[in-house]
Amino acid sequence: MTTSNSARATTLVKALRVAIERDRDALQQLVTDDVRAWTPSMSTASLSELLDELDRRDDAFSDVELETTPLDVGGAFACVEWTVTMTHSGPITLARGDTVEATGLRVALHGVTVAEFEGERICSLRQYWDEFAVLDQLGVLGRADDAD
Repeated sequence: MTTSNSARATTLVKALRVAIERDRDALQQLVTDDVRAWTPSMSTASLSELLDELDRRDDAFSDVELETTPLDVGGAFACVEWTVTMTHSGPITLARGDTVEATGLRVALHGVTVAEFEGERICSLRQYWDEFAVLDQLGVLGRADDAD
């Protein structure tokens, strides 16, 4: 069964929302069991792995809002530009082990998600964003002239 561009975009937006909300049951209805997902911070090869990644997310941000703009694409694909706005309300542990305590700052992350469909369900997801954008807004990244 082939779905329309509009229907695919609607499904992708729903998938983004339920992933933010960590609604495992709803996400399972929108993606295939063998869904592949890639983002700057993770890569998965199945629904089970994707759900495990959602469970591993920390609670560093609250009051998360998602704004989306579906883009017109063809074939078995959908593409959505998005902005996530959120409040830094919990600690973030950085790769080198340092912790950034909650600042209460409101930050925005801009990105794009491309999805491939098998029938009415998503079988592949790719997300693109600047993974340093949030840390920069929180003041974690020093200026270039601050480097030793």
